Amino acid sequence: MEHKTEKAEVVAEIKTVEEHKAPQEHKAVSETKEVQTKETKPLQAKSAKPMAEKQVKKESAPIQEVAESKPIIVRKKSQFSDYKLFNKWSFSDVIVTDLSLIRYINLDPVVVPHSFGRRTRGRFEKANLNIVERLINKIMRSGQGKRKLSGKFIRGRGSCGKKVESMAIVDKAFEIIEKQTKQNPIQVLVKAIENASPREDVTRIKKGGVAYSLAVDVSPMKRLDEAVKNIALGGFGISFNKKITAEQALADEIIAAANNDIKSSAIKRKDEVERIAKASR
Repeated sequence: MEHKTEKAEVVAEIKTVEEHKAPQEHKAVSETKEVQTKETKPLQAKSAKPMAEKQVKKESAPIQEVAESKPIIVRKKSQFSDYKLFNKWSFSDVIVTDLSLIRYINLDPVVVPHSFGRRTRGRFEKANLNIVERLINKIMRSGQGKRKLSGKFIRGRGSCGKKVESMAIVDKAFEIIEKQTKQNPIQVLVKAIENASPREDVTRIKKGGVAYSLAVDVSPMKRLDEAVKNIALGGFGISFNKKITAEQALADEIIAAANNDIKSSAIKRKDEVERIAKASR
């Protein structure tokens, strides 16, 4: 009986000890779980951020590649975009392909290309003058007088200072260009200027009493001036002392220069200048 009572007491003590250990172990397990969750949460957050950044980078990469391959060109829309030259030809669809002349070929919409002397006082101010008016101003000139054109000194068409007469010549010439080419005559004029503008010229350098020629690059403003001048003089040379009218001569010169035809005197002059410059390199 004594052995039985001792066994019963030992079993009761073991149960009480286990009952005391059970809540402590439960608390320890819960604490370890909380610690693990606290440690894993920031790790998961940290690992989630670079994953999100990688996804954003992957998504933004093709957008950057597209932006680099195809740059977006924004053109400033003029408030007078509906205006047409002589109420006939639009400036909106005219394109300049020569990158160096984009800044200097002015295509602001005008109805009557007559600025009454504005934009002629400051330096480089003529770059803001409409390209058709610059052609009209070159037709008004009295002639070059320094070198012969078609074997003769050209002194003009008698329209020096008569801008209305020069505007009428250009208007009729543009009508002829439109009939022959079925294109916008302003676009044909821009193409003729691009083809007739020389890229290289010769200058004289003197050192120690010895003068020699040296080839130099031509600035865009000078290229444009030379092209417009040679086109106007080409029209003078074709119609000088001949039955052909000034309008037809100017139209033929612009069309030939736009087609890069050797019959154009402006193209001939450009090739001659560039050939001399190439020999002086």
